[in-house]
Amino acid sequence: MKVLATLLASVGLVAAHGYVDNATIGGQYYQFYQPYMDPYMGNNKPQRVSRSIPGNGPVENVASIDVQCNAGSVPAPLHAPAAAGSTVTLHWTLWPDSHVGPVITYMARCPDTGCQNWSPGTSAVWFKVKQGGRDGTSNNWAATPLMKSPATYQYTIPSCLRSGYYLVRHETIALHAAWAYPGAQFYPGCHQLQVTGGGSANPSNLVAFPGAYKSTDPGVTYDAYKAQPYTIPGPAVFTC
Repeated sequence: MKVLATLLASVGLVAAHGYVDNATIGGQYYQFYQPYMDPYMGNNKPQRVSRSIPGNGPVENVASIDVQCNAGSVPAPLHAPAAAGSTVTLHWTLWPDSHVGPVITYMARCPDTGCQNWSPGTSAVWFKVKQGGRDGTSNNWAATPLMKSPATYQYTIPSCLRSGYYLVRHETIALHAAWAYPGAQFYPGCHQLQVTGGGSANPSNLVAFPGAYKSTDPGVTYDAYKAQPYTIPGPAVFTC
């Protein structure tokens, strides 16, 4: 089984991975950063609400700053306005069938001047707003809906969240080669919101990236080919 799994993982490396291609936020369509187009646009480079990513490949080191918003990520110039309590729809590129795993979304409050010139570094600023893992011991995972068109994922901005600027960190963790570390593949990406009409909540239980995940976490080193429960890494989901 392990030999077959290794071969499948290798095929996955060559064939395809994925990233968030576009989103609907506050009823508006946003094309996200295009790693195979935007870097070559010169003076015509599009203005985005999503931060840059290097391509469709993974991050495999949980101790690297790359696990935060992806390798070489830099702030985006724009923010997408969205009401607290509203739902954001993310559209992934089609996800490989072999890349089972959880889908997790975090948020971090940016300075009052915005996210466009700010990165969290290693500060504990992130709170989790949604997570999905394995359905019992079945082959149905949170990433499963991304494996067929329209490859859609949704999260809701907490209704009690204080209005302001927020950085959203959204990721899929592929576990097809995660029985030993390194092996789990992290596919993070970040986009920027301007949240309006919010409440007064300031979430606690904040974590840092890197720092929120350890190589020994049961949700990071995990044999997805066994029928066993799965523990999603990171803190509990923030609720209002």
